[in-house]
Amino acid sequence: MAEANGRVDPKMMPETMVAIGMTAPGGPAVLAAEEIAVPEIGPGDVLIKVAFAGVNRPDCIQRAGHYPAPPGASPVLGLEVAGEVVSIGADVPAEMLGARVAALTPGGGYAQYCAAPWQHCLPVPDDMDLKVAAALPETLFTVWHNVFERGMARDGETLLVHGGTSGIGTMAIMLAKAFDMQVIITCGDEAKCEAARKIGADLAINYKEQDFVEAVMQHTKTAGVNIVLDMVSGDYVPRNLKCLAEDGRHVTIAVLGGVKAELFMPMVMMRRLTLTGSTLRPRSDAFKAALADEISANVWPLFTSGELAPIMDQTFPLADAAAAHARMEAGEHIGKIVLALH
Repeated sequence: MAEANGRVDPKMMPETMVAIGMTAPGGPAVLAAEEIAVPEIGPGDVLIKVAFAGVNRPDCIQRAGHYPAPPGASPVLGLEVAGEVVSIGADVPAEMLGARVAALTPGGGYAQYCAAPWQHCLPVPDDMDLKVAAALPETLFTVWHNVFERGMARDGETLLVHGGTSGIGTMAIMLAKAFDMQVIITCGDEAKCEAARKIGADLAINYKEQDFVEAVMQHTKTAGVNIVLDMVSGDYVPRNLKCLAEDGRHVTIAVLGGVKAELFMPMVMMRRLTLTGSTLRPRSDAFKAALADEISANVWPLFTSGELAPIMDQTFPLADAAAAHARMEAGEHIGKIVLALH
């Protein structure tokens, strides 16, 4: 039995587990099931028996060798899980043992068991599907922090999101509409644009057929948008800034289109624009705990009540993680891809 520095459910737990490992950095084919030790937990951690694990773009980037796990984090991929807490550290409240939770993890989600700080867990009621719960933490934490905290979103404002049918994009649409914002998104084909409209987007732009700057300015009657949530970066940044209203905020969360941008700084000054961005994974446990508290108070009840639900794409068995990554990288998905562990 894995004592793991803390209190353990009386059920016997195995010493080893199945997890998805990598033979070397590379394409999806490098992913394969392997048997490794069940993770040890620290005094503030819980051990979760994983029912479902979410698949996210950073997993693909890590698999390719470009996004190493932070110091001390599991090398196993996977930033979000849902399941049952089967072991708790010495400093964890006793009521966490046996609880159904969704958790933001520092890594290790693609496995039968995953360790996470207990304060990064959100409670999953009995009538909430664990598959749905597993699809929420990474995008929910990311969108809440970047749109509502760093982007200072307010009721009545307008948000522009690129990649509108991604996990991040669909979450951004839902949360923005829940807080009475207008949402403009860009997608690469009409089917995805239509899907985004059904989710709640006020305007969906096919960027392959229409210049998104022109479309945004036409839709807003030249006023522009208040916030851009940017996952592209590169040469999109100067175009994004043209879309911003005075005192607009540009928030970068990924650099899928390039790591450098050339800006016309006088426009930034004259229009009082704010350029910011963040990466969630390297932030401290204390920061993520505070973020979880905010989400628990402000947003989580919208999902546990069923008022909001993540847009689900496909579910793959854990052993088919390579196929899940291939689907994500092909850009075919609308919403969240998850892995099932049972």
